[in-house]
Amino acid sequence: MATSDTIVIGAPEGETASDPADESTVVAVLVALSVSHLLNDLMQSLVPAVYPILKTKYDLTFTQVGLITLVFQCTASLLQPLVGMATDHRPRPYSLAIGMVFTLDGLVLLAIARSYPFILAASAFVGIGSAVFHPEASRLARLASGGKHGLAQSLFQVGGNAGSAIGPLAAAIFVVRYGQPSLRVFALLALISVTILWNVGVWYKHHGLARLKAGAKGREEHPPLPRGKAAVGLGILVALIFSKFVYLASITSYFTFYLIHQFGASVQTAQLHLFLFLAAVAVGTILGGPLGDKLGRKTVIWFSILGALPFTLLLPHVDLFWTGPLAIVIGLILASAFPAIVVFAQELAPGNVGMVAGLCFGLSFGLGGIGAAVLGHVADLKGIAFVYQLCAFLPAIGLLAAFLPKVEKPAH
Repeated sequence: MATSDTIVIGAPEGETASDPADESTVVAVLVALSVSHLLNDLMQSLVPAVYPILKTKYDLTFTQVGLITLVFQCTASLLQPLVGMATDHRPRPYSLAIGMVFTLDGLVLLAIARSYPFILAASAFVGIGSAVFHPEASRLARLASGGKHGLAQSLFQVGGNAGSAIGPLAAAIFVVRYGQPSLRVFALLALISVTILWNVGVWYKHHGLARLKAGAKGREEHPPLPRGKAAVGLGILVALIFSKFVYLASITSYFTFYLIHQFGASVQTAQLHLFLFLAAVAVGTILGGPLGDKLGRKTVIWFSILGALPFTLLLPHVDLFWTGPLAIVIGLILASAFPAIVVFAQELAPGNVGMVAGLCFGLSFGLGGIGAAVLGHVADLKGIAFVYQLCAFLPAIGLLAAFLPKVEKPAH
C-alpha cells in the first residue's frame, strides 16, 4: 500500500490524494482493515470452534468451557479501552502489526497445549491480540471513511464477521479431521496479517495523523453534547450491547452442543449450522452501517435489537428444520445494530474515538465472556435447552433505544 498512490473516493478521476489531511474515502485502507479483521477473527473463532474437541479430549465440563471464553473475552475487554485511551493521547501507527503477534503466539500455544491451564493461557494471548487490534483498527476505519462513518464501520466489521463465520467451517473441515495440532497451520495467517497491518501503519503515519489533527480542529468549532446527556446515551448503549452479545455468546459457544443434544446432529452438521448463523451475522453487519448513515443510527439500533425478539422467542420451540432459518434471521437482524452502536457512541464522545471503540468492542467481548461462563453453568445445572429458553427474552432490552439522545440527522 503505497502512501503516495492510495486509492480514494472523492478525488478527481485518474488522480490520487496528495493532501494528507484530505477527507476522501480511502478504499485501500478500508479493504486492508477489513481483510485483516477477517484473518484476525478467523483465527480467534477457532477457539470456540474447537470446544467440542477440547471438551472430549480433556473431559471438560460446560463450566470449564465457559471459563475458556471468559478468559479470552475478559482479557480483551479489560485491555481494549485502555489501549484506545492510550492511543487517543499518543497515536502509535505500528501498534496493529505488533498486536497481531500476540494472536499468533496464542494460536500456536493452543495447538501445542497439553493441559487446561495452558489452554487458558493461550486464550489470554489471543485476547491480548484482540485488545490491541479492535480499537486501533476501528479508529483507522473512521479516519479513512471520508465522513461515511457507518459504511466504514460496516466494511471493517464485516471482515470480522466473515472471519468468525469461516472459522467454524475451517474447523469442521480441517481441525475436526486433523485434531488440535492442525491449529498451527492457521497461525500462518497471522504473518499475512502482520504484513498488511504494517503497510496500514505506513499510511497512518504519513496521512492518518494529519486527519487526526484536522478532526481535532473541527471538534473545537462544534462542541459535543452536555456530559450528562452523553453519559445517559452511553449507558443505554451498554445495555444494548449486553443484550446483543450475551445472546450471540449463547450461539457461538453452545449452539453446536444444543443441536447435537436436542436433535442428535453430527458435529459437522452442527458446525455447518453455526457457519450459516455467522454468515448471516456478516450480512447483517454490512447492511447496518449504510442504513444508519441513511436512515439514522437510532432507527437502526431500535429495529435491529428489538426486531429479533419474535424470532428468539420461537427458536427453543421448533424442530431442526426450522432452527436453521430462525437462527439465520436472528443473526441477520441482531448484527445490523453494532456498526450503528459504535458510530453513535463515537459521536456521543468526540475526541475519544479509540477509547470509545475499545469500550464498545471490549464490552462486547467481556459481556459475551461473562455470559458464556454463566450460561455454561446454567447448562450444567438445567440443561442446554434451558439456555435458549432463558436467552430468548434478551432482545426485549432493545426497548431502551427509545431513550437515546439525538446526535445526528439521516443523510438524504
